[in-house]
Amino acid sequence: MALTLLQLQSGYKSFGSKSLFEDATFAINEGEHVGVIGPNGAGKSTLFKILVDQEHLDQGLVTKSQQLRLAYLEQESDWNVDEKVEEYLANNCIKPIWELKQFGLKLGLTEDHFQSHLKQLSGGYRMRAKLLYLIGQEPNLLLLDEPTNFLDLETLLVLESFLQEYKGAFLLISHDREFLRRVTDHILEVEAGDIVKFPGSLDDYFEQKRMLAEILQKQIMSQEAKKKSIMDFVTRFGAKATKARQAQSRLKALEKMEVIEVKAAPTHSHIHIPPPSATGKQILELENAACGYGSKVILKNVNLRLERGIHLGIVGFNGAGKSTLLKSLAEQIPLLEGTIKWGHQVSLSYFAQHTPEALNPEHNVLEAMASKAHKEVTQQDVLNIAGSLLFSGDNALKKIKVLSGGEKSRVALGQILLQKSPLLLLDEPTNHLDFDTVEALTGALEKYEGTIITVSHDRGFIGRVATKILEINNGQLTLYPGTYDEYVWSLQKGFLAERNLDAATDSSATKSDTSDAPKLNYKEERKRLEGLVKKSQKHIEDCDKKIAELSKMRDALSEKLMSASGDKAAAFAKELHALSGQIEELEVSMLDSMEQQHAHEQELKQLMGLS
Repeated sequence: MALTLLQLQSGYKSFGSKSLFEDATFAINEGEHVGVIGPNGAGKSTLFKILVDQEHLDQGLVTKSQQLRLAYLEQESDWNVDEKVEEYLANNCIKPIWELKQFGLKLGLTEDHFQSHLKQLSGGYRMRAKLLYLIGQEPNLLLLDEPTNFLDLETLLVLESFLQEYKGAFLLISHDREFLRRVTDHILEVEAGDIVKFPGSLDDYFEQKRMLAEILQKQIMSQEAKKKSIMDFVTRFGAKATKARQAQSRLKALEKMEVIEVKAAPTHSHIHIPPPSATGKQILELENAACGYGSKVILKNVNLRLERGIHLGIVGFNGAGKSTLLKSLAEQIPLLEGTIKWGHQVSLSYFAQHTPEALNPEHNVLEAMASKAHKEVTQQDVLNIAGSLLFSGDNALKKIKVLSGGEKSRVALGQILLQKSPLLLLDEPTNHLDFDTVEALTGALEKYEGTIITVSHDRGFIGRVATKILEINNGQLTLYPGTYDEYVWSLQKGFLAERNLDAATDSSATKSDTSDAPKLNYKEERKRLEGLVKKSQKHIEDCDKKIAELSKMRDALSEKLMSASGDKAAAFAKELHALSGQIEELEVSMLDSMEQQHAHEQELKQLMGLS
């Protein structure tokens, strides 16, 4: 039977007049991979803080196993540490640094990152360093609050693979349905004051919810029918002496009948975006452009032609230039070279992570949305968009200055959707949106008749919204010939990684003496180097284990030698000398393997284009 790592019993938690959960009870067992879902504000992050003792229950009890080793990845934390990444990991982790660096390589961290100070890293790379830190604690329960934020697709696939194979348990908050679908085997729902644990995948959860709703509805209908039957009997026969006793008996039964409680269902969004303004067939043409900042060129030789109605999903590594391209198209930063030609009557709306900062703090939600709305948009349209983004009633009259960061982001998104722009530039529009709102936005943008260029780490979102995929790699733009699902599959199989190798060899190779040279088989060479790295690691681990065993024997012999004399002492001394020699040989062998492993890792990094 699996060990129960922690348990919440009869938990109550509220903030002011708002109750997050009441009489909540659940348990997490060894090895369970649990997705935590629920609307924004339901209490998911608060629940995590309770489990790690940063917050406390109003009532109830959290019981933790003595074997529990807990590690917590917060959604937002300063982590302003002056140490370099490698120093911090080496000084604060149980796992050896060489093992962490090997996994860090898969996460896209280079030697430069390991030698950088934590506070110098961008949000995405800081998140990866945090993941390494957690892994280094060797926990048996991970609490992960939105770990996929800021991760590019290739790193997200590595994290996905890691969590799929993770032997310990984890609780994972995420609004990315595809990610949850692939890595979890249980769902913990935090909704409407309840916390309920469901066995099975995300799809199983939705099916169970549907079945429970049907059963509950049938029970309610059956109970209503019984009540009507009793009241009809009382009405007909209550005044008759021969039936009065039976009528009173049925009324008492009616009073004792169990009340089937139906909690208020969470608000479900349905977003209707006002149709875009009319334009010509061509939306834009980017010719021989270079994009970047000052003298730093991020993208070069950019040529892009876009026609009306295309929904373009931009993909690529973090730092490849996806947001730079959007900023250039939005004319937030000027082109370093080349030109943009706009089509007839084309206007655009641009949503980015900094957009909420431009909101007027003195506006309320409705005023803020109306202030950016197209002149043809009605007040009802504003109310509809506000309501679909979960601002209704008094919430729609809240001042911007009192809203949370996520709420401000929703207001800014509402402004964009009300502008009737034929071209939408959307940089991570699903961040800070809950499950249901992401689903509603995805459905609305799928049907949007205008043109969309979007960057998103949410695979479900971009897979449904994008009709074409534009990849940025090594400063170049390439229109991927297949669907987004085919692109993800190609990444998982490693097919697309060959481009990095080609770019590296093209820039350094000369045309002379290469015609007869054998071509490097990327996949075989990568497999060979990965095999050598694993072989070295296995030898290091074996040596380390053997050294530990021999060291114990050496220590025991040393104690015996202290109290021995004569021939016995001589025999102990001889045996001790032999043991010390074996330990020394193993240490030398282990150091050699560590050097070999480092050399193979460097070759592998060069091969993968990470050096």
